[in-house]
Formats: sequence, structure tokens, C-alpha cells
Amino acid sequence: MSALKIAIMVHNLKMGIYDGMAFAARMEVPGVHLACVKGFSYRDLDAAGRKQLLRHIRELGLEISAICAWGGEVDLGVPDNLRQHIDDAKEILQYAADLECGIWQGHCGVIPHSRQDPKWQRFADSFGEICRHGEKVGARLAVETGPEPPEVLMDMINDVGSSALCVNYDPANLILWPAKYMQQAGQPYDRDQAFAEYQPMEGVKVLGDRIIHTHAKDALVQPDGKRLEVPLGSGWIDWPHYVQNLRDIGYNGYFAIEREVGQAPVGDITRAINYLKTL
Repeated sequence: MSALKIAIMVHNLKMGIYDGMAFAARMEVPGVHLACVKGFSYRDLDAAGRKQLLRHIRELGLEISAICAWGGEVDLGVPDNLRQHIDDAKEILQYAADLECGIWQGHCGVIPHSRQDPKWQRFADSFGEICRHGEKVGARLAVETGPEPPEVLMDMINDVGSSALCVNYDPANLILWPAKYMQQAGQPYDRDQAFAEYQPMEGVKVLGDRIIHTHAKDALVQPDGKRLEVPLGSGWIDWPHYVQNLRDIGYNGYFAIEREVGQAPVGDITRAINYLKTL
């Protein structure tokens, strides 16, 4: 059984991108998951700057697992600024191609759960235009799981019909989002119902080979309904089972450690690296 390919979302280390990449190299982690933060955005780096960044990463013995842009501020189902969002998306895909990872991971809004919702076709048309460009430049959009059940995301992928529309599977988000919806509806959290619909671990089998990147992140919901992202291995994701599900579908991509909260990200990420190496 081959070892997992591990990456770090380096801005989560809170030590600066260059120091974060050096940390990844010292930890003998092969991948870095680069967010489009200031100084490292597709808007900040011209062709020469992109080549220089790529050269630096390779000199460290690393590769980019994916780039990250759109952390929740864009919704392709909303008409406001949609043309600008689509144009930006094309630029991001070009950036991913230039950095030779070819994967852009991002949140693109909340896909409606029904094809009858007028937002559905707006999403499908937007994804279609964006992903046709991805096919042209050699990059794929990995939509992050969470806001919708895996079956809904797969229906959208099938409707769009582009090989460039793929998935970044974040199992923790598939715990956090349904709990959020239940809270917003004034309902008590029902774990069985949430797991049956959102399938944090089993959804891998639904999305199959469209999964091209995954976040190594964990979560749970407290008895009072409070949602928590927790250190890897201490939440509700059964990691051996989740990893086996991915192996069963032939996944051989990166497990990118994401740690967005907590007071000691370096320690949490170090422990996450060590944990993933046991799987």
C-alpha cells in the first residue's frame, strides 16, 4: 500500500508563505497548497514572477498540489458581478496552468438542491463557460464539497458535461454545513439525518474519479449544535475508512492539510502530518 501524498495549506501556518514552504520541505512533505493571498495571487504575479515562484518551489523539492482562490465570497448562482466572476475564474485557471499544477480549488457558492431552482441553470452555464476555458488551457476547477450533498454536486457535474469540472473533497465540510443549515432552520442537530444526506465519508463513492484533490480536515458538532473544526483525528471523520474509500476509487492525489482555526497551527499541522503518515 503506497504512502499518502501529503500537502500543507501553507498560509494556515501563519509564518509567511516562503517560511511555510521551507517548513514543508523540512517536514519532508512533498506538496504545498497555495492560496492566492497578497503577493501570490494571479493578479500579483506576471509570467516571469510565476516562473520564479515555480522554480523556488522546485528547488525546495516541492510541488504545488493545487492553488486556492475564492474562499466563500463568490456565488455563481447570483447574477450580481457574475460576468466579472467568470472572467476572473478564467484567469485563475490560467494561473493554475502556468504554475503547472493544473488544479484550482475553490468555493463557488451554494448549488441549489433542485434542478427546478432558477439558480441551477445559472450555475450550469457559468461552470460550463469557465470549464471550457479550463479544457483549453489545461487546468481543472475542483469545487469544494460542503454546501450541497455529494449527489447534488454530481448532478451538476453531469449537467455541465466538462472534464474540467471536478471536486476537492473536504469531508469535514460535509459535517459542518448540514449542522449550519439545521441551526438556521431552528432545528436540533440530527447526526443520523445529516450523515445520511451529506455522506462525509461515503460520498467519495458518489463523486468517484471527479475527486482530484482532498482536504485533510476534521470536525464535529457539540451536543448544543455548535460546529467545530478540530485537529485531525480528533473529530468524526473515520480517517482509515475515508482513506480506504479513496483508495477503492483509485484516488492517488494529495491530502492537503487545512487548519483554519486554533491557537497552535504549527503544532496541529505537524501532528496531522505524522498522523497521515500512519494511514
